[in-house]
Formats: sequence, structure tokens, C-alpha cells
Amino acid sequence: MGRTFRESMAWLHTWAGVVLGALLVAIFWMGTLAVFDQEIDRWMMPETRIAWDAEAGAGYSHDAALDAVRRQHDLSRAQILWFERPSSRLPVTEFRYLGAGAEAEWRGPFFLDPRTHERLSVPQTDAGTGFLYPFHYSLHLRWMNLGYWLVGLAAMAMLVLLVSGVVIHRKIFVDFFTFRRERRLPRSSLDLHNLTGVLGLPFHFVITLSGLIIFYGIYFPSVEHTVFGDDRAAFSRDAVGTFQREPAGEPGSLASLDAMAAEATRIWGGDPPWFMRVWHPGDANATVEMRRTAARSIDLNADTVHFASSTGDVLHTHTAPPVVHVQRYFAGLHLIQFDHWPLRWIYFVLGLSGCVMIATGYVYWLEARRKKHAALGLPGVRIVEGLTVGSVTGIVIATLAFFVVNRLLPLNASFAGAERAALEVWTFYLVWLATFAHAWARPGTAGWREQCGAIATLALLAPVLNWTTTGDHLIETVSEGYWPVAGMDLLLLIGAATAGMIAWRLYRCGATKADQNERDVLEAAE
Repeated sequence: MGRTFRESMAWLHTWAGVVLGALLVAIFWMGTLAVFDQEIDRWMMPETRIAWDAEAGAGYSHDAALDAVRRQHDLSRAQILWFERPSSRLPVTEFRYLGAGAEAEWRGPFFLDPRTHERLSVPQTDAGTGFLYPFHYSLHLRWMNLGYWLVGLAAMAMLVLLVSGVVIHRKIFVDFFTFRRERRLPRSSLDLHNLTGVLGLPFHFVITLSGLIIFYGIYFPSVEHTVFGDDRAAFSRDAVGTFQREPAGEPGSLASLDAMAAEATRIWGGDPPWFMRVWHPGDANATVEMRRTAARSIDLNADTVHFASSTGDVLHTHTAPPVVHVQRYFAGLHLIQFDHWPLRWIYFVLGLSGCVMIATGYVYWLEARRKKHAALGLPGVRIVEGLTVGSVTGIVIATLAFFVVNRLLPLNASFAGAERAALEVWTFYLVWLATFAHAWARPGTAGWREQCGAIATLALLAPVLNWTTTGDHLIETVSEGYWPVAGMDLLLLIGAATAGMIAWRLYRCGATKADQNERDVLEAAE
């Protein structure tokens, strides 16, 4: 710690960033991709590339979808049926069901063409919503909620970094307009670090704080206990409107889902359902739960309507109480499930700026200490450099490999007992691990240059493979206005060009430095 408060904040800012920066890059990168998680799904699941808009949605029939599902699956012993209504971002009917028995498992998801209700032969893939998005908040470490706690720790560190960063910069307004590209690497990287930090400061603060608020139940379980004691059912009823009836044990019918959806839409002032669940289908006491869409409001609302399955009568309605509404507002602000494309792109750009901010902070730390550590024989720079390269360019390479292998694997591929979706995930982790090994084996600019070259190659290969395996090339998707796929291909090509230019510049810098070293040796020999 320093002699003054500002020096102490500088020490805290430096070491909090060095220790947790790699984890923060992974969280920010995956969160940035999750802004377009359903668009990534369309790219990785070509069969779901269906044109769907509000006009098509007006004629959608839940009853027809249920009839189709009954023809395709034996639902006689299902405990819960779950449907998600098609939308412009998810242009398919998504269906799951919970089987019978105490240890029953969820089956699905299954995807139906909303126009014909025929089942789509979608390849097994976790894609954006099943892998990239959950990685952002859980790291896929489910044991004792370890991933959630690590992300929570990183979020707290991010808040500390943001506040301490404001404290240590005396000229924070000037930093917004300062980027000296022609200066030496330590200075230019610090300028870019300051610029991206100041540019995205409000966004980074709100997005980090809201992420903690979303998972208050994990980080602050005492909140529920203080108000409701051990009665978790009472908390669920009050907060999220849980409502269930015990099965009667007698057969019952199912009234029109379309009529129930129309009534729920009327209650919600024109907002349609987002998804619906049928609890204990076929029982006389079965209920149909409908959840209000979040597409037209910032808050991720918990408004529900429960209907009697046999008659279609409204049994229960729920609107979040004020405290829960505040929490759901922050959740909606973070998850951006509402329809607002300009704001979605702003989220994406500011998310990338967060990745750049952390990466340039690492680069500044490395360049400021490289000569000193080399002179003293300290391994710190080598260790942190490998960690930096692997966490910055490495995770990008692993993500691109995830996309590429999705287009290369056959529809029903399996290997060593692992199904297709698992093979894609293993490809991601193995490639990511390999980038760390490469970074430690190739110190200095060599590691950055070669990994940027790999990014350029994979980012160019992915849209080419999309074209050759599906027939959907960029010109066609742009001309038809199918932007989920066209946007993905365009971003990949932009990424390839950017990474290629960086790799070329690093190569030229390395060649220039080698020439200078050679001249110095010759001059010394003379």
C-alpha cells in the first residue's frame, strides 16, 4: 500500500487487475457474445433459419403446436409441458417436457417449424444460448455453485477496479480524448486503457452491479430467510407468483391454449405470452401457466397468469411486488431481452471495449516491467504474459474453433461416448488450453502475432464453411435481409481483417526490431 490514498488505490487497481484480469476477460467476452446468443443459434443451427415477423406471429396457433407435439411424442406420463412462442429472434417453437417418476429428466429441447409445426432436424449443439451464455455467469462450474461464486468475486473486483481507476486518474476528462498511437507501446496501451475505461465507465459499472443483483439469492441467501424464514414456498409465491394445484388423480381435458393466450394478452394490455407451461397435463386439476413477454419493456418481468386446464378459467394472476420489480428491472437491463436493435449493438460495442480495457491494462503492466524482470531474472512477466495472451487472443481462438467445428461435424457425430454437442464443447476447451501452452512457449510478440494469425484464419474459414455446408452465403443473406446469419458472417470477416492487420503489424515491428538489433551488433563489432 502507498503513503497516500491515491497510491493505495493505484496498488489495489494494479493487483486486482493482474490477479483477476484473465477471469474478467472471459466473463466480458462471453457476455458480449451473449448479446447476440440467439443470432449465434441461428448460425449454428441452419435448420432454424426461418423468416418470422409480427405479421406471421399473428396467425400462430398454440393448439396446432400442441397437436403436432402429441403426434411426435408420447406425453401420457409427462409431468410438465413447456412451450416457448416463436419470435423474430427465435423463429421456431421450442418444446420440452418433464418425464414421469421421482428422478425424471427434462427431454428436449425440440424445435418445430412454426408455419407447419413439423419437427426440425436440428443438429445437437449447445450453441449460444446453451454454452456461450451460461459460461458468462457460471463458467459451467456447477459443483457447489463454484462458477457463480467465481463470477461474483470477479464482479466485485471489477467494481473495485472501476472505482479505484477513477480515483487514480487526475485528468479523467482529458483521458477521454487522448490516444497517442505513435508513442511507445507502454504509453499507447495506457492511453487506450484509459480511453476505453472512461468511454464505457457508466455501462461497465451498471452491467457489473446488475449482474450481482440478478443472483442475489446465491450471494445473499439471508435476504430470503430474513423475510420468510424457512418457508421458501412463501417466498416463491410472493416473488415470482408460484401457483400450483395438487393432482386430482382423475383424467381431465385441456381447453384451447389459443383462447387462454388471447385472455392473457388482454390482461397484459396487448403483450403476448413469452412461454407457457402445462402442469400435470391430462389431470383434472392441471393448470396452464403463461409468462408475459419481456420484448416490450426493459424489466425482465415476472408477470404470470394461471388457467384451469379443463375450462380455461383464470385461477391466479401475479405482478411482481415493488422490491422484486426493482430487481427484475436490473435483470432486464443486464440481459437485454427487450427488442431494441440499436441499443443491442451499443451493448455489444461497449462489451468489446471492456475486453480491450482489461487487455490493454495487462499489456501496460507487462511492458512497464519487462526489462526490470529480465535483468533480475524474475519469472513474473513470462507467467503473466502467457496468462494474458491465452485469456485474450486464446479465448477468441477457442470460440472460433467452436464455430468451425460446428460446421464440420456430421449431424449425428459422436466420439468416445461423447455426442455432437459435447464434442463442440471439448473442442473449445482443448483449443483454449492449447493457446495457453503456445503463449508460454512463444514469449514476446511472437505469441501475440501467431495467435492473431490463427484468429484471422479461423474467422475467415467460418463463413466459408457456413456457405459450403448450408448454401447461405453473405451476398444472399444480405439481399434477403436475413440479418442473424448475415451479421454473424460480417462480424467474422471484420474480425478476420482486424486480426490479420494486427498480425502483420506485429510481424513488421518484429522485423524492424530484428534489423535494429543486427545493426547494433555490427556497429559493436566494428
